[in-house]
Amino acid sequence: MTLRRKLASQSAVILAARVFGSGAIFVLQALMARMWGSDLLGEYLLLIAAINLIAMVMPLGFATVGTYFTSRYIAQGQGRQLRAFMVRAYAHIGLVCATLLVLGYPATRFLGEAGAVLAQVFVPSIILAAALAVVFLNGAVLVGLRRPIAGYMADAVFRPLAIIAAFALASVFSMPAERIGSMFWMLAAIYGLVAVIHFAFVVGPVRTLPEGPSPIAGEARQWWRYAVPWVLISIATDFFFDIDLLLLAGMLDRHTLAVFGVCAKIFSLVSFGVSAVYAVTMPDMFASAAKSDTDGLHARVGDANLVATGLAVVLFSGAALGAPLVLRLFGPGFEAGAAPLAILCLGLVVRGIFGPASLVLSMRDKPAASLPAVFGGVASLIVFNLLLVPRFGLMGAAVAALSAMTLWSAALWFTALRGTRVDVSIFPRLRRAA
Repeated sequence: MTLRRKLASQSAVILAARVFGSGAIFVLQALMARMWGSDLLGEYLLLIAAINLIAMVMPLGFATVGTYFTSRYIAQGQGRQLRAFMVRAYAHIGLVCATLLVLGYPATRFLGEAGAVLAQVFVPSIILAAALAVVFLNGAVLVGLRRPIAGYMADAVFRPLAIIAAFALASVFSMPAERIGSMFWMLAAIYGLVAVIHFAFVVGPVRTLPEGPSPIAGEARQWWRYAVPWVLISIATDFFFDIDLLLLAGMLDRHTLAVFGVCAKIFSLVSFGVSAVYAVTMPDMFASAAKSDTDGLHARVGDANLVATGLAVVLFSGAALGAPLVLRLFGPGFEAGAAPLAILCLGLVVRGIFGPASLVLSMRDKPAASLPAVFGGVASLIVFNLLLVPRFGLMGAAVAALSAMTLWSAALWFTALRGTRVDVSIFPRLRRAA
């Protein structure tokens, strides 16, 4: 099977799983808006955004580089070194979780509106974040083991099913004033079990890897050198809209925030199709880099860019056409999100065109070079929100997000071009095809 067919087939399976899970979540959020009200839906979205960000921080960046080091150690036959990396990564989750449970509650008062919501269900939120962090780390290792479908299933399918189960139980057995708290306690218990089962899928194949040489002295320093910049990059990119929701919590009323949150979730769904393309080809990219196969690396990046950009155009078109119908399910007032959603989805095309600059910088041993562009993107998001949201409301929030995505994507592309002399955008691939 050629790389492009492999990308198309595995990406299609992963995207189908994500579509199923996110479709179920859309139905759930529509029911929540109608049964519990848009204000509680806004609180739910704020909590999920905060939990996502906490979960990303818990492994201290090791989940974001798990695929890189797993692929590298497998290519080099260093099973013992991979196991040492995994022990360190899972220990981080346990230590950070314990620290937050003991000392984290007072910090919620400094987080504004989002902190006030988080304080109401602090303990189950931290437990749920720990379970999610384990799943993130499991998934990264499984992708490096060339099992991307297994890596994504716990988050793409079983997380939505756990949320639906918790919502149903809270709706039946809890009083209206206690529903959010009951839901997150039940969700923490259910998804904690999912994380344990998912971990078993990691342990099995890792145990069969050859031992290889003794752990390399000083390798932990390299883990940190990659992990610190990459966790910041991942938080600012993969969880861009979680940050945005927390920023907008004090600028929009709960109903408008719920509308924007639903649009952001639809965007996250369609953007996962583009991310899945790079996830499937990532082990091959890393293998080419480890073997110093420059031509092979450029060919794989070019093919991935071509597939990702084409898929982004298709997903943008589908989201723009289907948004009014989907948003109508949430009740009156949600149709206002159709135009903002179309604006957000243009960001997919922008990201596909400029290519995986941060990934290539890491392969060239320059992971920290991405940070100025990423910080600039977040800073521009704050500035654009302050300028546009008070005057234009929901539409201003969408334009601010698209503008920030465009600026950081262009900055990352330029950084990679200047630092590695490699054009990671789609244009070299198009020129070769022509």
